Amino acid sequence: MKIFFLILGMALVTYFGRILPVLFLGEKTNRPRVEKFLSLIPYSAMTALVFPGVLSVDKDFMAIGVVGALTALTLSWLNMSITFVVIGAILVNMLMYAM
Repeated sequence: MKIFFLILGMALVTYFGRILPVLFLGEKTNRPRVEKFLSLIPYSAMTALVFPGVLSVDKDFMAIGVVGALTALTLSWLNMSITFVVIGAILVNMLMYAM
């Protein structure tokens, strides 16, 4: 029963965190600079989550994570789909481990 209430509490917090801005802001438009700032938050958050993992892939050979990240960055810059970006980075990392 404790787990049920824990899940219910997390669901409510998530729901209210998403619905409150909609209720208070509604159709209100922000200035272009604020809109640009808000649109960049997901990219910043993803970078903050991924970057530490890049440097801690292999403590003895940190270049593996860096080369994998650079491969993913290059493939995404070439407008590849996310599937090809992930597979390409994995393949480059596998090749580096095999060397």
